[in-house]
Amino acid sequence: MDLQIILILIVVGLLAGLFSGMFGVGGGVIMVPLMVFALGYTQHQAQGTSLAVLAVPVTFLAAYTYHKTGENPINFKYALIIAVCFVLGGYFGTKLAISISESLLKKIFSILLILVAIKMFFSK
Repeated sequence: MDLQIILILIVVGLLAGLFSGMFGVGGGVIMVPLMVFALGYTQHQAQGTSLAVLAVPVTFLAAYTYHKTGENPINFKYALIIAVCFVLGGYFGTKLAISISESLLKKIFSILLILVAIKMFFSK
């Protein structure tokens, strides 16, 4: 691994962490496009790597920091229900993602990002 790749990985990680912490978005929303364009990863490689990065310690630290402020405490009951369903959805989503073509997967991911951006832009 050369220095340029290491620097790109550092920038990808810092930007994903920064935006995830600031906006509550999954780091994958930031990491996947950056890995595809900056590192030349395939869509499948980028998504798999993103999932590997977003393991428990990263999300736990971010959630703990939000909860610690006390201003808007996390509803852990809701979080638990969502987490269980997230695991199931993640399993089936991964099975689906690896069964479709790279091109179709990239298009679906792009459309999702566009729809989320439009919704956020026009919401109050």
